[in-house]
Amino acid sequence: MLIDFFFTLKDAKIPVTIKEFLTLLEAMQRQVGAASMDDFYYLSRLTLVKDEAHYDKFDRAFAQYFKGINAAFEGNSAIPLDWLVKRMQRELSDEQRAQLEKFGYDKLMDRLAELLKEQKERHEGGSKWIGTGGTSPFGNGGTNPEGVRIGGKGGNRTAVKVWEARAYKDYDGEREIGTRNIKVALRRLRKFARQGAEEELALDATIRATANNAGYLDIKMQPERKNNIKVLMLFDVGGTMDDHIDRTEELFSAAKTEFKNMEFFYFHNCVYDYMWKNNRRRHSERFPTWDILRKYPPDTKLIFVGDATMSPYEVLQPGGSVEYNNEEAGSAWLARFTSAFPKFAWLNPEPEGVWQYRQSISIIRQLMNHRMFPLTMDGLERAMRTLSK
Repeated sequence: MLIDFFFTLKDAKIPVTIKEFLTLLEAMQRQVGAASMDDFYYLSRLTLVKDEAHYDKFDRAFAQYFKGINAAFEGNSAIPLDWLVKRMQRELSDEQRAQLEKFGYDKLMDRLAELLKEQKERHEGGSKWIGTGGTSPFGNGGTNPEGVRIGGKGGNRTAVKVWEARAYKDYDGEREIGTRNIKVALRRLRKFARQGAEEELALDATIRATANNAGYLDIKMQPERKNNIKVLMLFDVGGTMDDHIDRTEELFSAAKTEFKNMEFFYFHNCVYDYMWKNNRRRHSERFPTWDILRKYPPDTKLIFVGDATMSPYEVLQPGGSVEYNNEEAGSAWLARFTSAFPKFAWLNPEPEGVWQYRQSISIIRQLMNHRMFPLTMDGLERAMRTLSK
């Protein structure tokens, strides 16, 4: 049975070897962690996957082969799950949507605290209580210009806060590129220099020296020619960026290939006082944003990658983050980045035609001095030209 499982992992482009597969079989023969499907999942991942970057691929392959695994979810509120099950959807006209009240950030959070104390039963299709399918700012599956999404999936992208444990996935830096065009566009940033030990044959210099030496071979060596451009890439991850994973992974993979001096970090929606490099450990392994600002030299090329689609509060107001109460507004941190790194650009995977309809995109474009470019070939080339000036 497990031979087919092995080939399923290979088909998923996980670099698993026969030796690792035999280690798994030996562990099972010794009855190590074979008491349940969950135990087998962790045992097989431990023995077969050498790099955490492949965990997401492994999860998908495991689910495909064993017809799905149960994912444990620990909520962060005492709201009964039955209250949050979406059973109907109200269809509102544009006029009805325009009449919906905006509470404002502080009033919205105060009202949520009141409802958590008062509400005793499930509500659906209403305009006041925590529920589903209505016009209330609290719950999911409904319509409101500013709300707190609790449970369920987002749809209208108007949530000011998200009340749930959210799991993000790292972008796969080893993804195969379907086209070389992304790499070609990124090469506009390359700036070569020869540094280090002289380990490469200098053919032209050798020919000249040999000719000057009456034909006696005079070999000349030179340092390897390397791209010395320094690049810092900051990736928005999770939420609405899930719609753009494929293109973002292609960009990430191409950038890792083209830029040897590249560092990257993740953020969600807007940069605040910390970032992270591994989404599975984003709560335990955080990098203070101040340290990032101070670590890299001013000639570093700064590239933001994100759809800039969020509540305006997340950019402009302290405490506006959907996940925690940030002490300073995202706009303050963006200003620090653009001041620390004069060569900067923002790549947006959202179609350029919809930017005018997203208030947060307009705000961030202004904060970025209009150096926002679509994640298309034309947009990439324009961004690289801007960074090269």
